[in-house]
Amino acid sequence: VQLQACGGGLVQAGGSLRLSCAASGRNFSRSKMGWFRQAPGKARVFVAAIGGDLTTDYTDSVKGRFTISRDTAENTVYLQMDRVRPEDAAVYYCAAESWIKPGTYDYWGQGTLVTVSS
Repeated sequence: VQLQACGGGLVQAGGSLRLSCAASGRNFSRSKMGWFRQAPGKARVFVAAIGGDLTTDYTDSVKGRFTISRDTAENTVYLQMDRVRPEDAAVYYCAAESWIKPGTYDYWGQGTLVTVSS
C-alpha cells in the first residue's frame, strides 16, 4: 500500500497550489482520507479530511481557502489551496484512516513541501 503525495512547491502569498495524493495497493474509496501538515519545529497537525461519503472537515485556519476533494475512480485525493498565507508553509502529508481504529490514520504518504513567499 502506498500513498504518493505531490504538487508542492513555491507559491506566492495569496496564490494557489493544488496537492495530489495517489493511492495504490488498495482501494481507499470507502476510507476517510486526510491532509496533515508539519511546519519546521512544530508538530504535525490536521488540515482537512474527506470521507467515503464525501463529507469534509477542515481545521479553522484553512476554512474558506482550502478545498479537499477526491476522485474515487482514480483513487486520488486533492487539496486545493487558495489564498495561501505564509503560515501555510509546511510539509504536507496525505493519510488514510484506519478501518480498524476510526479516527486514527495508519497509512501515510511521504510528504510534499509547500513554501510560501511573502
